Amino acid sequence: MNDQYDIIVLGTGLTECILSGIFSVEGKKVLHMDRNSYYGGDSASLNLSQLYAKYRPGQEAPTKGRDRDYNIDLIPKFMMANGEIVRFLTHTDVTRYLEFKQISGSFVYRDGKISKVPASEQEAITSNLMGMVEKRRLQKFFEFIQNWKDDDESTHEGLDLDSATMVQVYEKFGLESGTQDFIGHAMALHLDDGYLQKPARETVNKIILYVASVARYGKSPYIYPLHGLGELPQSFARLSAIYGGTYMLGHPVDEIVYENGQAVGVKSGGEMAKAKQIICDPSYALDKTTVTDKVVRAICFLNHPIPETGDADSVQIVLPQNQLGRKHDVYVAGVSSTHNVCPKDKYLAIVSTIVETDTPEKEIEAGLALLGSIEDKFISVENISVPAQDGSKDQLFISRSYDATSHFETVCDDVKDIYRRMTGTELVLKQRRTQEQEQADLDA
Repeated sequence: MNDQYDIIVLGTGLTECILSGIFSVEGKKVLHMDRNSYYGGDSASLNLSQLYAKYRPGQEAPTKGRDRDYNIDLIPKFMMANGEIVRFLTHTDVTRYLEFKQISGSFVYRDGKISKVPASEQEAITSNLMGMVEKRRLQKFFEFIQNWKDDDESTHEGLDLDSATMVQVYEKFGLESGTQDFIGHAMALHLDDGYLQKPARETVNKIILYVASVARYGKSPYIYPLHGLGELPQSFARLSAIYGGTYMLGHPVDEIVYENGQAVGVKSGGEMAKAKQIICDPSYALDKTTVTDKVVRAICFLNHPIPETGDADSVQIVLPQNQLGRKHDVYVAGVSSTHNVCPKDKYLAIVSTIVETDTPEKEIEAGLALLGSIEDKFISVENISVPAQDGSKDQLFISRSYDATSHFETVCDDVKDIYRRMTGTELVLKQRRTQEQEQADLDA
């Protein structure tokens, strides 16, 4: 360990592993450490024994199946089929280590019930979320988005997406508040209603991403890796190792060492490694982070599919804030043995939201109520932390905690932001040679 590196990375969360892989491919000498004995940090997938050790230390896990049958996500997130995380995976060819399966359904909660999110004009016409008049309005809204061309004013309906707010766009089409809820929260996936007063461009782009992702595979816009999300950081770790990255799991970090106000290395077990720059998750530098929110999550074991989803083996359900009288949405993510995350005839559902009161578990009751009978559940309340500074002065670059969103777009934003802060340039993913191309070179 006593060596000089370009970059030391602390923590094997997805953000850290993506950056480790990218910098290793760029030829940087990278040391990657984690106090845990498993990959993934806060975004790990745990077996049953590990789950009990984390949430119920001292209590032995019941025999609900062999440990290896379980890959339980601590922080559930799905991937938009056309989203940024998929571009990260394909450009780096990390997909060679992964298999994906589609999530069967995308649902939204309204008036105490859940309904499938319409993602096309045809689905909007048949949806039970609205009456005939509102369906025609929604159809016109979708047509507007589909037909929009920046350089053709005849497609703009008198709107400028960079100056008109989303409220103004909704008003233009006369859309009801309930329709606005599922567009803004179940399709554009905004966490709260702050987006309504912002320029419409971002939300329209998010809706286009959602619809394009549905069109890619049908059923829903989401895909998910077999064996759980913990496969993602492991795959980027493999990428880093191929390009010379050094990995040390189960190594406590005793101290981040500073000289003249700059982070220059890390001490662990009496040894020290030096580096020009250090990346870490918030848990390794709590004194340099700010807690912005808390998130409550309930990991639930079920022996049946989530009711009212057509026996779907996997779902996302968004409960918009306005439907619950809250400031933040509640998310339900459901997966099953189809995804190799639990034994046959078992189901996992994770309910999460941003904490607003002194009774966090009560805040997810509406989500829990949708699950039917629950065999067991594990509740956690975690801080959402952000770096207090951008790292340019002390060369310590801290990632953001994982938020309550049920997708990876915010993680990708963080990766690009840290890369920009570290290098002064935008991250441009170079297409890595595929396994087939490399094999063809060997055979030639």
